[in-house]
Amino acid sequence: MARLLALDYGTKRVGIAITDELQMIASGLCTVRAHDCMDYLKDYISKESVSAIVLGLPKDLNNQKTDSTPYVKGFAKQLRKAFPELEVHYVDERFTSKMAFQSMIDGGLKKKARQNKALVDEVSATLILQSFMEQRNFKI
Repeated sequence: MARLLALDYGTKRVGIAITDELQMIASGLCTVRAHDCMDYLKDYISKESVSAIVLGLPKDLNNQKTDSTPYVKGFAKQLRKAFPELEVHYVDERFTSKMAFQSMIDGGLKKKARQNKALVDEVSATLILQSFMEQRNFKI
């Protein structure tokens, strides 16, 4: 079975998470600069079997688009063009950064480590992927 890959896309950084081959466990992979992301994904997907990409979709508290939503949708178009064989799914990413920060606290990370925004993005991508996996399992 191929892996699922999730992205917490931002205009500066992109957090990336991946599942194991059985699609049971979501784990943080890395954070890359936004303008390096497509090259990184092309390289990664050429080496690993990936069946779908999950993209966090920013929404406000009223379930409306945010200022970031057009950037994410534009990146999704680039993904579909670069990887036409892969499905691209959206997952509501509201509160993932706050949940990532809280999980870092709960995990015992020191204050200095929690200030690492790249790590927050990676954990956010992991939460996005976990959310997608849970939603998918409820539909079965």
